[in-house]
Amino acid sequence: MAFDAKNVTVNAWRRENGRVGVRNHVIILPVDDISNAACEAVANNVKGTMALPHAYGRLQFGEDLDLHFRTMIGTGSNPNVAACVVIGIEPEWTQVIVDGIARTGKPVAGFSIEQKGDFETIRQASWKAKEFVHWATELQREPCPVSELWVSTKCGESDTTTGLGSCPTVGNMYDKLIPQGIYGCFGETSEITGAEHICKARAATPEAGEKFMRIFQAYQDEVIEQFKTSDLSDSQPTKGNILGGLSTIEEKALGNLEKSGRTSTYIDALGPAEEPAMGPGLYYMDTSSAAAECVTLMAAAGYVIHTFPTGQGNVIGNPIVPVIKITANPRTIRTMSEHVDVDVSGILRREMTIDQAGDALIEMIMRTANGRSTAAEALGHREFVMTKLYRSA
Repeated sequence: MAFDAKNVTVNAWRRENGRVGVRNHVIILPVDDISNAACEAVANNVKGTMALPHAYGRLQFGEDLDLHFRTMIGTGSNPNVAACVVIGIEPEWTQVIVDGIARTGKPVAGFSIEQKGDFETIRQASWKAKEFVHWATELQREPCPVSELWVSTKCGESDTTTGLGSCPTVGNMYDKLIPQGIYGCFGETSEITGAEHICKARAATPEAGEKFMRIFQAYQDEVIEQFKTSDLSDSQPTKGNILGGLSTIEEKALGNLEKSGRTSTYIDALGPAEEPAMGPGLYYMDTSSAAAECVTLMAAAGYVIHTFPTGQGNVIGNPIVPVIKITANPRTIRTMSEHVDVDVSGILRREMTIDQAGDALIEMIMRTANGRSTAAEALGHREFVMTKLYRSA
């Protein structure tokens, strides 16, 4: 029976631009690596804020710099963020990010360290952060349709149970929720290798399929073929994948694509951290297959909940987006249950169908949207990793 989200709501925050957020963070966002310390000092001064330190932001140029700005602006613009303080070493790049976030209508303020120093910057930014916390903590949740959620996906530490159980669970969820109006997103360009023809065929239009193939082929030509030593530079499949029974990248790719569903088709192919612009539906995004990088990019594109199928067990989280962990591996349930939100190991024991597993995931998405902390949130996993395209100038 098809899931009917018509009258189903979650209690979430309606942002100034109309988007729905399921968390209410006040973040302290560094423009560059040398502003991390000031941001962390502000977050230490003002409880209820969170700094997002990272390693880049100096001497970047061209497409790499564009991606940096897009990721920074997208992170601050995510509907799970109520307000944002931006700190950079100099004012120009800081203002670019402040202006980008301000377009959402949410409160944002920028501070630069040059000609002030850390102490004065931290003092000024701390006062503004405290003001934002008081404001954000009075915001009230309200009933919002499930259909307005943006839900992304990426798998990690895959094994044979991933392609058989946890990835099809996510695909079943998309097959039920995409027709109801949600935004979905899958990616991991390198992990589609060997199944790219299937991915192309799952496009809603020939144009979307060709756009995906251009992205995929560019990655093969510019990265893999230039620098590989054997099978994808000995990184795909990973050692953990091989231990879990995936002997080739083609095997991994076939399981990976199960996350995109059986009846769902993607309507566009996005660049890294690119916000979808064609309305509700499923999107492909060009991302790294590294877990923290991929989730960071999808969060920067505006997705507010992330579903994460795993086989061997993965501990990934994200600072602003709750990451729901799903596994079908009975051993992972025994050894790493503290990291698992949805146990679908019954699929392998024939005690649960894929359809039932999809329903269980939808229930967990709604519980998470209503405020339940995911395992990654409860355990303090806040991995925030920028994607860098070039070496610095």
